[in-house]
Amino acid sequence: MNWLTNYVRPKIRALYARKEVPDNLWHKCPSCEAMLFHRDLEDNLNVCQHCGFHMRLDPIKRLASMFDEGDYQSVELPKSVVDPLKFRDQKRYTDRLKEAQTKTGRHDAIVVGSGLIGGQPAVVAAFDFGFMGGSMGIAVGEGILAAARTAIAQKAALIVVPASGGARMQEGILSLMQMPRTTIAVEMVKEAGLPYIVVLTDPTTGGVTASFAMIGDIHIAEKGAQIGFAGARVIESTIRETLPEGFQRSEYLQEHGMVDMVVHRRDLRPTLSRVLTLLMQPVLAVATEALPAAPAAVQAEEPRSQAEAADETPAQAGAERAGAERTGSEQAA
Repeated sequence: MNWLTNYVRPKIRALYARKEVPDNLWHKCPSCEAMLFHRDLEDNLNVCQHCGFHMRLDPIKRLASMFDEGDYQSVELPKSVVDPLKFRDQKRYTDRLKEAQTKTGRHDAIVVGSGLIGGQPAVVAAFDFGFMGGSMGIAVGEGILAAARTAIAQKAALIVVPASGGARMQEGILSLMQMPRTTIAVEMVKEAGLPYIVVLTDPTTGGVTASFAMIGDIHIAEKGAQIGFAGARVIESTIRETLPEGFQRSEYLQEHGMVDMVVHRRDLRPTLSRVLTLLMQPVLAVATEALPAAPAAVQAEEPRSQAEAADETPAQAGAERAGAERTGSEQAA
């Protein structure tokens, strides 16, 4: 072994060695198939710069993009029963939960945060489609209830951002029971006189659509989001007709009155700020009515001072006395 082997050869190999490039530096747009650099994609909130296609967004990043200055407080969610039916198909349900928890780093498919949007208090519950397709089980139902109770306690608006394939089949009838539970949670918020807003993202389907996702005061949808109950192929095979173009997409639903507005993801926070400013004014008015009553109105004609009475001429005083006597006689008559 000499200096050529120990020194020169490693230097030459280092110059010509193929450097390993991480696989996650570039992403292909599912719509236009353009290659997007990961930093540019993150800066644009997972929206393609070329065609405007809205990709799915992590709930933590979504909460940061919705609240003022990205500042919010996480709401602790109650723990729920794990695998109540002891369900097993190709895998145990508990094993599927562990895999999803390891993949996403969170307990279940919902994240709740509270803060200010446009200076107005708000509680946001965002779904994570990466956690078993954002399916709704007991834990998600408990999360919606916790978000509703927090909104009522803080006198804040409740905003839900669903991204779900529907109810979680591994929990059977218990997952279907979350549909009336979440509906009751929304009614609690409305009875408290607080706004309830739904931001529909891709996809919003199944039992989520059939419960809390379609009973909002305002429905805002992201561009191109799929929104519906059953899938398009199931509907076509059932009615045996070809569905119109763009069926179950945000723009189609807006044209047919199921969605109030369709917004770009970068415009979501300013839109929510304007909507909350309008909807929270009645809440502030009710709070103002609880303040002590204002002093009684003063009389239309205040008593004159002694100086003003002294400056009055005898003729003026007599005319005023005569007018007062005529008024008294008319009232007596």
